[in-house]
Amino acid sequence: MLRQLSALPNQLTLLRLSIVPFLVLSILDSHYHRAFILIVVAGISDGLDGALARLFRQRTELGSYLDPVADKLLLSTLFLVLMHVGLVSRRVTVMVFSRDLGIIIIAALLYATTGTRNFNPSLLGKANTVAQILAVCSVVLAQTHPANWVLWIRYWSLEATLWLTVLSGFHYLWRSGQRLGAPAETAPGGFR
Repeated sequence: MLRQLSALPNQLTLLRLSIVPFLVLSILDSHYHRAFILIVVAGISDGLDGALARLFRQRTELGSYLDPVADKLLLSTLFLVLMHVGLVSRRVTVMVFSRDLGIIIIAALLYATTGTRNFNPSLLGKANTVAQILAVCSVVLAQTHPANWVLWIRYWSLEATLWLTVLSGFHYLWRSGQRLGAPAETAPGGFR
């Protein structure tokens, strides 16, 4: 376990997790420029950890769990904090948070009942993550740079987040039902 924890990709994931409290404080203190920089650093670390894991052949079981948890914690926390300061609607935040909480609960139940461990992201799940990242970036950027193009991206990425959250949540439920009904060795791929 210590060897897995010391792998560079996992260290980057832990760095992303450690950014969360500073990001929350930056938003709560209305330091949106700093918050935007921290979001960019978190995004770069997210892209780098996967690339480095492939490049240096340092894919670990810990990393396969830690990376999506870090993503969900970061994005869910950002939506909650941005809602708290009045920059994101309750409707979007409740949907994002509910979907992520639902995924965690269903994944835990699948693991406990069937031993399922493989939760590869679906295309809808990946699209939802991209929309969420664009949404939080543009919401924060709009506080320091309210150009029309930023406001346009903010509006449409929040709309896309809402709809993709709903669609990917139902897709996740459908795939979970399929997985529960299929024999363990032929169960379809995982989810995000």
